[in-house]
Amino acid sequence: MLAADETHGFLSPSGQEIVFVLVGVVVLGAAVLCVTSRQLVHAALYLVVALGGLAVQYLLLTAEFVAWVQVLIYLGSVVVLLLFGLMLTKAPIGPSPDADSANRPVAFGVALAAAATLVTLVVDAFRGQWIDLDTPHGASGPVGESLFRTWVLPFEALSVLLLAALVGAIVVSRARDDRGDG
Repeated sequence: MLAADETHGFLSPSGQEIVFVLVGVVVLGAAVLCVTSRQLVHAALYLVVALGGLAVQYLLLTAEFVAWVQVLIYLGSVVVLLLFGLMLTKAPIGPSPDADSANRPVAFGVALAAAATLVTLVVDAFRGQWIDLDTPHGASGPVGESLFRTWVLPFEALSVLLLAALVGAIVVSRARDDRGDG
């Protein structure tokens, strides 16, 4: 981290900083829509946007390994598992009264307090310091290099194949239930 100098000020952001803020606004919007949506499938899709935006944020901070882990683990596994669980349990696809709670004011207050605390702590911890984004911060190691250079395409092809098999299984199971066979 470098100290702030005269050439880089708060009121003269770089293009990378502007993109970072714009992606942050998209992530915040998707996160709010995720927790306020009354449709479970829409909430899961907003979660995909929020987690994908976080991966972009990591890339902008030159943390490529963490960005790929975000994509592979959270987008590739957790969200697919969540959608798989929703579709296999026959959760309601449309608006669900069960997805609404009477505790919205309390939840909103707790969320605002948590956000204010986080912003205060981060601003206090990094006041007056700038991160040099031109130089990479550390190596990913031999496992990371092997996984993300040599095996990234086979890994992604396998995940797409498994996703296609999952969607096919859901379509087949719903088609049988619609006919009354299962």
